[in-house]
Amino acid sequence: MTAFTVWKFNDPAGAARAETALKAAETDRVVTIVDHAVLSWPEGADKPELEHKHDSKKRGAGWGALWGILGGALFMIPVAGAVIGAGIGALAKATDGTGITKGDLERIRTEVVPGTSALFMVTEEANLDRLGERFHGRDATLIHTNLTEDERKILLEAFGGG
Repeated sequence: MTAFTVWKFNDPAGAARAETALKAAETDRVVTIVDHAVLSWPEGADKPELEHKHDSKKRGAGWGALWGILGGALFMIPVAGAVIGAGIGALAKATDGTGITKGDLERIRTEVVPGTSALFMVTEEANLDRLGERFHGRDATLIHTNLTEDERKILLEAFGGG
């Protein structure tokens, strides 16, 4: 099952540290990373930095467009040289049918603030118990996932985040 998940960390480097654990989990065949992006927002910065990681073997424009739309619409930041100025309403329309609601997008925008970071990931074939062991104690908050409610509970229990 493919899942889109966003984790918020309470410091600008938290998502980068979690990315290292995520990649190690993929190496150990705990999860398959379809694609991911790391957002870091240092204190005092006008806007965050969003770095698309280009994981997908099928390097189509689709994933870059998703990160570009998220970065542009939620935080007004350029990604890969393009500025996408869509608002949350337009972004909600673009993500219609993906399990990402307008409320999810608004929550991402209000919770990811200066002094925090976020790990956006699209994954497949995740062993949530084992993945959670890798992330446990990282002071993370699950902002969004389109996993089933049972899968979401497993993830929250394993990560210890809310």
